[in-house]
Amino acid sequence: MADFATRLFEYIGGTLREQNSPLLAAGGMQDHIHLLVGLNKQTAVSDAVRDIKSNSSRWIHQTFSNLRGFAWQAGYGAFAVSYSNIGRVKKYIADQADHHRLRSFKEEFVAFLKRHGMEYDEQYLWD
Repeated sequence: MADFATRLFEYIGGTLREQNSPLLAAGGMQDHIHLLVGLNKQTAVSDAVRDIKSNSSRWIHQTFSNLRGFAWQAGYGAFAVSYSNIGRVKKYIADQADHHRLRSFKEEFVAFLKRHGMEYDEQYLWD
């Protein structure tokens, strides 16, 4: 997984560079990834996510014959981060394995939404 993830994040970084949106950090687990992106002010989040998912899916299918059935989930979460918190977010992304020893991605995501007072309907959170 480590070699695959490194190559995947390099590919995603290239996709983002084409949009003048640098990839600042990337990491994740088997069931999700985190990307910290300096999003170009002229690029909509939905456009960036669409391009990341479609281009990386095509690359995965062409590069790894054993992953022809790979597909990203339909949804995504996107959050703004203040410049002063970039270091904390980079550390959070780097420490994914530690976070998920204590609780699952789903548990952590719902706790995040609650902690920040974000309304949600759990039936729409997961594919």
